[in-house]
Parts: sequence; structure tokens; C-alpha cells
Amino acid sequence: MDMFYMAKSSISRAERRPIVLPGRVTWKDVRGTTRFASVMTRNISDTGIFIEWNESTSIPLYRLVSFQIERDARNVEGLPSALRSGRVLSAVYRQGSFQRRTGTPEGYGLRLLVEPVRRAAAPEPVEATA
Repeated sequence: MDMFYMAKSSISRAERRPIVLPGRVTWKDVRGTTRFASVMTRNISDTGIFIEWNESTSIPLYRLVSFQIERDARNVEGLPSALRSGRVLSAVYRQGSFQRRTGTPEGYGLRLLVEPVRRAAAPEPVEATA
């Protein structure tokens, strides 16, 4: 099974959580026609997501897409806040292994185009003298 990993960054890697939820991807094909597909997530982080793909069409690498978790599933614990609010602009940047049956990838890695959440450092204790 091809797993989706975040690209290394100078800050840190985002923690992946195995969360399976229904979602929807919307994009424009080469002719400018709007396409959409119902998908399932395989894992999610604050900056990326891997979706399972069972469609007969494919999405080219680096294509901008809109991704959203289905409305009924947006309150699941561990879901990043960006995915709770609706559509998130994303970029396709990884394809899973190709399925022999359809000739399309088994899934796609999407980079969520949102500002990453920064973890605040623990404040240093301050001593006061009078």
C-alpha cells in the first residue's frame, strides 16, 4: 500500500492521523469543465490529506482542486479546523499506485493551501522583585 508522506520542511513534519471520512473533490479538467468526485480520506494532517480514488478519470499532478469533508462528518475529533469550515483550496502533489482495473491512481495526496498551525512554545517563568 502506497502511503502518503508530507514533504520535509525546515519547521517540522505534520502529524498524520488515520481518519476515514467521506469527502468531495472539485476541479476543472483540461477543457475547463467542472468535475467532482466523492472520495474517502485515508489519513489527515494539519497541512495535507490522502484521499482514496475509485473514479475512472484522473487528476493531473499539481492541479488545484477544492476539497471538503461532507457536512455530517465535520465535527469529528482530530479534524483540522480548516476542514471543519467547508471547502479548502488544495494542490494535488502525490499520486498513489496505479490500479490495473481502471488505469487511475488508487489515491491522491493533497496539500491543503492553508497557513500551518504553529505550536506555541511553553512560556518561560518570569520572576518579579519589588
